[in-house]
Amino acid sequence: MPEQFDVVVIGTGPGGYVCAIKAAQLGLKTAVVEKLPNHGGTCVNVGCIPSKALLHATEMYAEAQHSFDKLGIEVSGVSVNLEKLMAHRAQTVDQNVKGLDFLMKKNKIAIFRGTGRIAAAGKVVVTAEDGAEQTVETKNIVIATGSEVAGIPGVNVEFDEKVIVSSTGALVLDKVPGKLVVVGGGVIGLELGSVWARLGAEVTVVEYLDNILGGMDGEIAKQFQRLLAKQGFTFKLGAKVTAVQRSENGASVSFEPAKGGDSETIEADVVLVSTGRKPYTAGLGLQEAGIEVDERGRVKVDGHLRTNVPGVYAIGDVVVGPMLAHKAEEEGVAVAEIIAGQAGHVNYNVIPGVVYTSPEVASVGKTEEELKKAGVEYNVGKFPFSANGRARSMLQTDGLVKVLADKQTDQVLGVHILGFGAGEMIHEAAVLMEFGGSSEDLARTCHAHPTMSEAVKEAALAAFAKPIHS
Repeated sequence: MPEQFDVVVIGTGPGGYVCAIKAAQLGLKTAVVEKLPNHGGTCVNVGCIPSKALLHATEMYAEAQHSFDKLGIEVSGVSVNLEKLMAHRAQTVDQNVKGLDFLMKKNKIAIFRGTGRIAAAGKVVVTAEDGAEQTVETKNIVIATGSEVAGIPGVNVEFDEKVIVSSTGALVLDKVPGKLVVVGGGVIGLELGSVWARLGAEVTVVEYLDNILGGMDGEIAKQFQRLLAKQGFTFKLGAKVTAVQRSENGASVSFEPAKGGDSETIEADVVLVSTGRKPYTAGLGLQEAGIEVDERGRVKVDGHLRTNVPGVYAIGDVVVGPMLAHKAEEEGVAVAEIIAGQAGHVNYNVIPGVVYTSPEVASVGKTEEELKKAGVEYNVGKFPFSANGRARSMLQTDGLVKVLADKQTDQVLGVHILGFGAGEMIHEAAVLMEFGGSSEDLARTCHAHPTMSEAVKEAALAAFAKPIHS
């Protein structure tokens, strides 16, 4: 009789490996199916982790160039060794991958190498690289296959990952491009654009919308765009890309005003296409298994992340919601708990988002635009980092904190931060919102002085009363 598992997770990105670990911790006999050599998916191997290694390194380089002298630190001849910088990126990835291997062994999770296909409820066929197949039997299946580069709607883009690149190619360029055109003004494009801009590239962002960071708070996005412009970014907003092509010396991007008008073409050494991602379901056998998908190719799930086929669940980028590693992780934990008979749950109203540029942008909850559209009356509290003592001492005075609270109840509905360390500061807002806290609760919580986080306290104070320091 073949071995039967309680749970088989297809894909070991952040959602999949976290789901598998939690299931094993809850006493479920667990296996994973992974077609790539390493666990961690896009995030660990060609996404979140390597990009942050490059962002940090180039941020340090920019600090040495532009800020050290103001701090009384005199340096000369600062330069970048791109080979060593890339080695740091690779080592960071390797350390994380080895950590995941250790966790799989520690939790006694069975690993099947190959492509997973759902033959029916309770049956996963694993096809190895050499074509050999084996069937794995299980009580529950979790689809965690993540996402892939979406490309540009209506435009044929041939990625060579040398000149016309996705985020994967942009992480491993062997030289700094003189001119970099980024198609898409979202998180990925702005982060990777920042990396190469700091190293000397002229960066132009071509974005279909009239603003960058679509979905972010409008005021924050506008201020952020101004800061990026100071750093040398050029923006072509409201621009519909019509072609991306190789040229004699690099590549070209052609676009026209989204609302009509004359077209324009920009030449570049490298073009980064970062217009979003789409669910990856190739070879999963969804149609044959009778698993429903929506009009965008996402697996349909209910409030408990169950598909229409009993015993089959789906999480992460392959289902509706923000394509964020930590969102996938929360869903992975919830599914493991549900399968184990517990009350797994994800609060989709409190999922932080961070742009790891310099300065960072972080948000959680609703934007002003969303509250206005929903007809919710709200108060706004703001506090600039230019009025914060710690920020002044570190020459990090760009940006602000913005708190949105319900006008009737004072419950905090959204917090948005543009500034140094925003990605770390956002979490006290997330904790507050998870427990339904008010702006007064946050403002009356003692914050250590001097810290950047005092700006969060002051913005909360401004939402229901008046700030002390501005």
